[in-house]
Amino acid sequence: MAQLDAALQRCTAFSHIKQFHAHLLTSGLFQTCPFARTKLVDLCAVSSFGNLGHALAMFAQTRRPTTNDWNAAIRGLAQGEDPVAAVSVFTNMVRLGGRARPDALTCSFALRACARANALREATQLHSRVVRCGLAADFRLQTTIVDAYAKGGDLDAAEKMFDEMDVRDVPTWNALINGFAAGSRPHDALALFRRMHACFMCVPDVVTVLGALAACAQLGDIAEGEEVRAYAKESGLETHVRVRNALMDMYSKCGEVDRAVEVFRGTPATVRSLVSWNTVIMALALHGHGLRALHLFEGMINSRSARPDAVTYLAVLSGCNHAGLVEDGLRVFHSMRQEMVPFNVKHYGCVVDMLGRAGRLHEAYDMVTTMPLPPDVVLWQTLLGACKTHGDIALAEHVSQKLFDMESHGDGDYVLLSNVYAAAERWADVGRVRTAMAERDVRKVPGFSYIRVGGAAHRFLNGGLGEHPQWQEIQRTLDEMRTRVGALGHAAETAGNVLHDVLEEDKEEALWQHSERLAVALGLLVEAAGEGVGKAITVVKNLRICGDCHAVAKLVSRAYGRAVVVRDRARFHRFEGGKCSCGDYW
Repeated sequence: MAQLDAALQRCTAFSHIKQFHAHLLTSGLFQTCPFARTKLVDLCAVSSFGNLGHALAMFAQTRRPTTNDWNAAIRGLAQGEDPVAAVSVFTNMVRLGGRARPDALTCSFALRACARANALREATQLHSRVVRCGLAADFRLQTTIVDAYAKGGDLDAAEKMFDEMDVRDVPTWNALINGFAAGSRPHDALALFRRMHACFMCVPDVVTVLGALAACAQLGDIAEGEEVRAYAKESGLETHVRVRNALMDMYSKCGEVDRAVEVFRGTPATVRSLVSWNTVIMALALHGHGLRALHLFEGMINSRSARPDAVTYLAVLSGCNHAGLVEDGLRVFHSMRQEMVPFNVKHYGCVVDMLGRAGRLHEAYDMVTTMPLPPDVVLWQTLLGACKTHGDIALAEHVSQKLFDMESHGDGDYVLLSNVYAAAERWADVGRVRTAMAERDVRKVPGFSYIRVGGAAHRFLNGGLGEHPQWQEIQRTLDEMRTRVGALGHAAETAGNVLHDVLEEDKEEALWQHSERLAVALGLLVEAAGEGVGKAITVVKNLRICGDCHAVAKLVSRAYGRAVVVRDRARFHRFEGGKCSCGDYW
């Protein structure tokens, strides 16, 4: 046995594994020595020089697999490219019964597979089996259950499991913090991070910091982000390349692109990863700095510090798209074939959007209809949006029919076509589209914006202040904004921005109830009260900013001497001194 174990330890290549397998077969030990067989299957399944297919073939050759044999196969599948298959093998093990019974390791590997595959139903069933098998007290298994629930999207179940645990280690905290951050509860992720930091029993590590920074990025909360960074610096984690990449992402999504670039520049060239380059290039792209993104991309190629991948090219194309660098974008797109980087539908979507924004609608249409990949709904919706921007009714109707043929019934399809008709004041057609929406029970997603003040998020809907406790003060500030921008020459752009057949003054009134203006008014009100002085007013919006709100934000930045940042669905707009970072191209 010791000789077999020593021989296994000397396996450092797949050829060695095959030789050892052949020895076990010819000597008859493959079936009679489960220790050596299991170790070999496990090594072949999970090592960097192994081969999962060969490991599964060996497992299939086993006449009476032990629990450890099943564990080796499930473990390999759980960390492979098809984690769902691991769950299937586990189910088969349970169905067959026999002497091989699932143990804590079996359940742990299967639960990890559920976490990777976001298989919530299977995770719930496994949790029940863990309880029935009397394994529920194993805190490592409990941690894996928390992770499986969190990644499967059932954050309440993950939190309940976490709260019921008597013992928690760092991975336990990380599972829930990262689950909250990736899901819909970034506030809870930060609250849990602070709670972990204060408990002294478990010290936050790199994974904890990554989750906390991801939550800050989702919220656009620069103040919280700086606190997390301060912890990372004090604990010596800030030098870790993954933390620096997360810092770049956080600063970018909080509207501080120059801070993101600063972190990148401060990262030693020998430490930077491909993700570092991709993150900073995408940050510049989302903030409209297309030329800077392009120059950084060229510097990356010339320095040969990392080879661009599909994500890199998508980031550069996004930069060219948002900056109107159409010819540069087309050149980068065509260079992908020369560099043998595979295209995907997102690359085509970016180029279609770029051509559409530039008014080259028929070139965009030709790309959609001739591309080697089947165009998806998003591509046609992108083209429909360009038709709305440039008022091409005939093409808009054609594209809408394509979407209808694909059985796409998203609210955006109808709203965009309705907007095209409304901009041309074809109110009868607008009514027809809205009737179709009502018949199919398609409801428009309401526009909303939020702004963080004093650590609390204030959410505003299009159409009014609702029951906000400061509605009177906000309304007075809104009226003052209206007066000041009017004095600077603002005239409401109602065409295409108010999509109702109503009187002009009613259209203008509707514009002044757009959610981003209400949020900016609160930001100005807070500064007047002595809070947030000198800081940019940062607003997050779920839809794209309209043309008139864009014009108003520019004038507000000039009238009040304040920077205003609007993070809309597509990109960032930074308004300063009466100008926008997008150069009025969005």
